[in-house]
Amino acid sequence: MSASQSIPATEIHAAIGRIAQAIAKRHGPKGKILLLGIANGGVTLAHRLAARLSAPDSQLSAKSGTLDISFHRDDIGRHPIPKEYAPTLIPADVTGAAVILVDDVLFSGRTVKAALNELFDHGRPEKVELAILVDRGFRKLPVAANYTGLTLDALETAKVVVKLDPATHAADTITVVPSKA
Repeated sequence: MSASQSIPATEIHAAIGRIAQAIAKRHGPKGKILLLGIANGGVTLAHRLAARLSAPDSQLSAKSGTLDISFHRDDIGRHPIPKEYAPTLIPADVTGAAVILVDDVLFSGRTVKAALNELFDHGRPEKVELAILVDRGFRKLPVAANYTGLTLDALETAKVVVKLDPATHAADTITVVPSKA
């Protein structure tokens, strides 16, 4: 792929809808789940999924929170804590809970490993699942998502940039930017 590729907001919203439907189907009408957005990319997605899953026509109970993985990253020396720091905020006890980790892009799997380490610092969930908006492949660890919105065929060196606007959903974009080399 030599040129940038963009995915429009309509496709992004349809993908989020598919993820929400799959979660609702798996957890049933009386299910209680805790959606934890991995900071920073998964936070807005977790809030949107929780809003859809907790809609008045749904009998599912979904709470959303934030999981900061900064201190569990294996590359913290090369990538210090970002300026857009989002602390871990978990709205309910994780011990015995059904937790869904939420992130925007699944690539090597290292972010998910760090998120699991942070999660288990707060308790022992009954079950942990993974919801991803974009799976771009090229895993370095044995990690697979339970729920995937989109699967992209991007080069390993390409950058996948997801922008979910918390206020204006029509401004949502996903862009695949090829490497400069």
